[in-house]
Amino acid sequence: MADARSNGDRPGEEQEPPPLDPEARARRDAAMAVVRRLGDPVLRTRARGVETYDDAVREQAGRMAAVMHDALGVGLAAPQVGVSNRMLVYRVEPDSPVCVLVNPEIEWHSADAEIMEEGCLSLPGVHVDVERPVHVRVRARDARGGELLVEASGLEARVIQHEVDHLDGVLILDRTTKDQRKRAMRALRDAEPTAQRA
Repeated sequence: MADARSNGDRPGEEQEPPPLDPEARARRDAAMAVVRRLGDPVLRTRARGVETYDDAVREQAGRMAAVMHDALGVGLAAPQVGVSNRMLVYRVEPDSPVCVLVNPEIEWHSADAEIMEEGCLSLPGVHVDVERPVHVRVRARDARGGELLVEASGLEARVIQHEVDHLDGVLILDRTTKDQRKRAMRALRDAEPTAQRA
């Protein structure tokens, strides 16, 4: 997940990120080159469950955390880097440790929901309003196979739900209004020639 901003913080005004220094820009560009984009079939396929918790799983989690960090994301699911495994990583606060959830299952979500603007590393430059439950309880495993129970609220709950959607082949475009989806697709088409020239 690229970022999430509360709908209505500053109506009509999009917050511009601070400019990146050349080294950070190069790291972000390299990380974004690894991230799969809309149109890649892996993004529309339900990921397979992880059955073996070995060094390969832990190495994959480490690579995903590095890509997420360098791409300036707050979450990343394995299909976004071309791996059809039910694994995600996230870090909501910059100084927090990276959380790894393997085979996550949302076992409960609150009835109360809120609409926030979401972005996605697989849809660069696209931000759409998505309604999601405010609180979730998730059962998962860590990268060593240990059992986890995560109770999350607010942005953490939103990021987990966004990444679990990726594991099910669902994108933010599937969770927004028809008008926002049309605008997002137009923005992606308009950005394509620019990206090809760069």
